[in-house]
Amino acid sequence: MPTKHNLNKVVFITGGVKRLGANIARELHAAGMNLVLHYHHSETAAHALQAELNNQRPESVLLLQADLRNTQKLTSMVRQVIEHYGQLDVLINNASTFYPTPIGKIEENDWEDLLGTNLKAPFFLSQAAAPHLAKQQGCIINLVDIHAKRPLKTYPVYSITKAGLVMLTKSLAQELGPNVRVNGIAPGAILWPHNQDELSQQRIISKIALKRPGNPNDIAKTALFLIRDADYITGQVISVDGGRTLNQ
Repeated sequence: MPTKHNLNKVVFITGGVKRLGANIARELHAAGMNLVLHYHHSETAAHALQAELNNQRPESVLLLQADLRNTQKLTSMVRQVIEHYGQLDVLINNASTFYPTPIGKIEENDWEDLLGTNLKAPFFLSQAAAPHLAKQQGCIINLVDIHAKRPLKTYPVYSITKAGLVMLTKSLAQELGPNVRVNGIAPGAILWPHNQDELSQQRIISKIALKRPGNPNDIAKTALFLIRDADYITGQVISVDGGRTLNQ
């Protein structure tokens, strides 16, 4: 079985070709890991990242396209990973859907969409991957959010999904131990939403103890730590927020 110092691991990252997912992919690839990168619509970005990383180390990146709301696809993807690499060491549930759902205007489709991607998919993908992860003494990392603890105004459904993902992290840690560790990472102000104006950004920064936003590499390095160096950590959520959650 691999030890924490043997980074010849296979890592499956959902939403792994853009934004935080791509940064995590590059960090883990640089550490010697082989990757399976899932994407939904971002085909161009997916093939560009695959080419970039395969140029550094041939045949080190497999791409899988799927709508994560389709539960049957989740089992199929895990099967494809095993057929291609013969093992699975790490699952990173990174893919997430994010948009406002003001009370009074929420449709059932919004609920199904947000919970489907942000909570249902991580659960069923983890369940499908669990036997293979157990063989490798592997781990699961869930990308949560600081708003799992403190709801984001006008984003109640999103906040609910992330709170559920925290409990999913703890529940799976209990259910899958001792062979699989399960932890979460809760980013703070790392990447701004596309519609975030500068004044709103400055208001958020003023509430951060370190008085600055973070960098996507802060999340990627935390993921590497949880994979490589955290043999005795499970059921925990690490807030990478510069101290944002110190202020109510």
